[in-house]
Amino acid sequence: MNAAFDLSGKLAIITGGGSGIGRGIARALAKAGADIALCGRRLSVCETACAEIRQTGVAAEAFRCDVSQQNEVEAMVAAVIERFGRIDILVNNAGIAGAAQPFLDITLEQWRQTIDINLTGMFLCSQAVGRHMVREGHGKIINVASVGSFLPLPCSADYSASKGGVMMLTRAMALELIRHNIQVNAVCPGYIATELKQDTIERVAEKAARKVPAGRIGRSEEVAGVVVFLASSASDYMVGSSVVIDGGIMLK
Repeated sequence: MNAAFDLSGKLAIITGGGSGIGRGIARALAKAGADIALCGRRLSVCETACAEIRQTGVAAEAFRCDVSQQNEVEAMVAAVIERFGRIDILVNNAGIAGAAQPFLDITLEQWRQTIDINLTGMFLCSQAVGRHMVREGHGKIINVASVGSFLPLPCSADYSASKGGVMMLTRAMALELIRHNIQVNAVCPGYIATELKQDTIERVAEKAARKVPAGRIGRSEEVAGVVVFLASSASDYMVGSSVVIDGGIMLK
């Protein structure tokens, strides 16, 4: 069974991989043996994460990329292929929380920014990497969605719309790409602790204890473990699935 989760010799791109859930995913994929390409708008943050990842014994490189810009995405993918010669896994993690404003107060600029990064960026990265995977005849694409893909939250119309779009994009991609032996699936995290200040974590944790059946917020490694599974051969028969990692929020 352990061999099914061995990613040695594979190359994984993680967008928005320099911090938060993305960084946790990158660490987990590296521990499973995959070489890592981190991309994000803050190159220095990605480089710091890569230095940490290299300590696991795999190769790791940072690439600057704004996923909402097609020319930057295509340049990033070309650079990764030039450096590593392959792309086996794409984790579309880059995203923002959105305007956090009531629906009637969201500006068109705020709306476009959220959709551009959370949804259009995923489309652009998946197209650019997907073309390479089709030529190679295999691949794994994991999209980071959210419980917000299913449940609308107050003051989150732009975010919820973008993540709802991610869910349907995942299914549409999965339907078309499986004929090329490319499996596309999604993970849907709930409240997850990242690089928050301790007082913020405590406030969120107290809120989660009331709202989450599990009584706590999740950890990035709990999302990362599912991503490793979806990146491995153990998930070869999963197509267009959405794995919810939320401590039971969706049950209420």
